Amino acid sequence: MVEVLLVLTLLAAAATAGLLAFSLMRARSAEREAREELSRGLANFSQMLTAQMGSNATVQNAQFETLRGAVEQQLGRMQQDNATKLEQMRQTVDEKLHATLEKRLSESFRQVSERLEVVHKGLGEMQTLAAGVGDLKRVLSNVRARGVFGETQLAALLEQVMAPDQYEKNVATRPGSRERVEFAIKFPGRDGDAPVLLPIDAKFPLEDYQRLQSAQEAGDPVAAEVAGKALETRVKLEAKAIAEKYVEAPHTTDFALLYVPVEGLYAEILRRPGLFDHVQRQWRVMICGPTNLLAYLNSLQMGFRTLAIQQRSSEVWKVLGTVKSEFGRFAEVLANTKRQLQTVANTIDQAEVRTRQIERKLKDVEVLPGAEEVQEDLQLEDKAVAGIRPVVK
Repeated sequence: MVEVLLVLTLLAAAATAGLLAFSLMRARSAEREAREELSRGLANFSQMLTAQMGSNATVQNAQFETLRGAVEQQLGRMQQDNATKLEQMRQTVDEKLHATLEKRLSESFRQVSERLEVVHKGLGEMQTLAAGVGDLKRVLSNVRARGVFGETQLAALLEQVMAPDQYEKNVATRPGSRERVEFAIKFPGRDGDAPVLLPIDAKFPLEDYQRLQSAQEAGDPVAAEVAGKALETRVKLEAKAIAEKYVEAPHTTDFALLYVPVEGLYAEILRRPGLFDHVQRQWRVMICGPTNLLAYLNSLQMGFRTLAIQQRSSEVWKVLGTVKSEFGRFAEVLANTKRQLQTVANTIDQAEVRTRQIERKLKDVEVLPGAEEVQEDLQLEDKAVAGIRPVVK
């Protein structure tokens, strides 16, 4: 029994194994068919995809060509438009640059011409000035001409400040002397005596001053000291000559004026230690330049005006006394006039009183009959005339 069961089991197992082998074979066959089907499907899909991609590529190529052609046309038009606009801009800029350049060049040439003309005029003036400087140098190189230069400048200062009757020219200040000073200012004498003269003489030691300037510019202290000493000696000699020739008190003042016509020379004299004080103390001569001489003359002119006012003060008092007497008479005449005016006013007051009395008497007089009607008619006529009278605006 067991053997039978065992055999049956083996048979069942073999049948099962066969079924399994048959199922496996069928499965493998189905799988192989599926793979083949899948391979065919993939091949078909690949062919379709390749064809689709080819057609898409063709279409895209066509669209790209179309787009490229449109872009190229647009770019061509833009390039042409830009070229046209650039040409127009270039022409406009060229025209403006040309006009501006011509304008600037014309303006520059005009300015250059004006400057050249000014330079030409300046050169002409410089040539004239150089000629004048040469003439002045020639004039100053001559001692007599230098004296004329200083005298002319001194005369101009005196004419500017003083009146013609307040100074004299080329006058002998010392009695019995033949020496004549260039100018002398006249001071009033005492008690109607002859005027007292203030001598003024112009001196111009140009050579010594030029040697001093040349040494200072060259930086040579030894030469500058020598030239300075020579200038001091020259100024002292000129001051001594003025004192001895022209000062004679009481016919003149006890001092005189030495005029130097150049401010630089006057400043150099003041810079020399003790020179100004020595000349004034030793020889009673005061050195003046153009500026301080003008101030000194102005102060003298103010003194002359004060003296004239003092001299006329007595006449002024006499005039005031006469005016006072006449003013007393005028007060008497004014009092008489006041009395007469008061009398006239009283007479007018009496006339007003009599007028008011007459008016009161006239109020009592009766009005004539019909006088009121006549007065009303006159008033109506006046209104009618006023109504037709044109209004004046």
